Amino acid sequence: MRIVDKFVPDNFLPMRSVLHALIDVLAGALLLFELLLSPSYAAETAPAGAAGVSNIVLTAAQRQKIHTETIKPSTFRRTIETTGTVGFDNDQATTVLAPVSGPVSRLVVSLGTKVKAGDVLATVASADYATAISAYRKAVVTAKNLRRIADLTEQLSHNNLSRREVEQARADAANAEADREAALEQLHSLGVDGPTIQAIQENRPVLERTGIIRSPIAGTVVEKLITPGQLLEAGTTPCFTVADLSRVWVMANFFESDLAFVEKGDSAEIVTAASPSNLPGTVDYISAIVDPNTRSIGVRVLAKNPKEILKKQMYVRVLIHSRREKTGVLVPVSAVLRDDENLPFVYLANADGSYSRRRITLGSRVGDRYETVTGLASGNQVVVEGGLFLQFMQNQ
Repeated sequence: MRIVDKFVPDNFLPMRSVLHALIDVLAGALLLFELLLSPSYAAETAPAGAAGVSNIVLTAAQRQKIHTETIKPSTFRRTIETTGTVGFDNDQATTVLAPVSGPVSRLVVSLGTKVKAGDVLATVASADYATAISAYRKAVVTAKNLRRIADLTEQLSHNNLSRREVEQARADAANAEADREAALEQLHSLGVDGPTIQAIQENRPVLERTGIIRSPIAGTVVEKLITPGQLLEAGTTPCFTVADLSRVWVMANFFESDLAFVEKGDSAEIVTAASPSNLPGTVDYISAIVDPNTRSIGVRVLAKNPKEILKKQMYVRVLIHSRREKTGVLVPVSAVLRDDENLPFVYLANADGSYSRRRITLGSRVGDRYETVTGLASGNQVVVEGGLFLQFMQNQ
């Protein structure tokens, strides 16, 4: 008979059962506590537990699965990683302005059309075009007549013609020819093609008298800014954007601490999920101004764009490979672990055969290694394989 049965009346049977259970739990807890404090239990569990607060001691068989590497000073080139935005290469892109005034009569191209320099993009019903053709036709006839007069005057200069009259005829012919060339340049600026100009020079009729908007460069029509019937103003209305998409600009930013390691001409890589491989590029320009809000410095990367994978306004990762050498401590990526606060640390092999945790500060990544700013020194034995096992043992 238990002591509980002696003091608890029979009419309180539910309470008596609860008290029996509590007593059994307390007895079990006391027995477990006594076992944990016994010397025999500590001796049995020491090889797999912690020898001290932070060091880990393993058996000989367990240590064979742990691989270490001796830290040595290394000379390396940093890789600065940042993000960027894709844009058109402005050296190979242009906005096509309306060369004549008037309403748009026909659009010849659409978005995505590949064009060559001189290809027709649209036509415009413009009085400027007809006026320019008429002016050139008159200039051609006038220059031809005045040149013929000047030549005749030269031939007749010995027949009672003064030298002054001869010089005047020459000047008139030269002025007329200059006016003809100016009228010809006006036709070129309006996009008049060669066959039409030749027809005017040969005094043949010109059937097509509509203004033409031509592409000044070869590339792709990436923007169409006009519609049929829209009234254009010469020299001011933007009509199309044509860009050569074989290469693009990637605008990125980096901080002042990386300025010493970024130079014009450094190689770069563009990383995007749209491409299975990184796209090569080159640092083309470094801004002379620090952004007052972000304290960052702009950098422009000229990147190749095979198959036109990179699109305007696309977000990408940018890896800039510095050509400037630096000496420091590198640790393999496999050696770096993260704690509950996501802070990096490594395990070191100690002289007594134990292993201890060391918190470190990481710099940039260099291939399959990290630059270590603080926490490691030359000669340290760093665990490069088996760190997760040590972390598991330490957390037991």
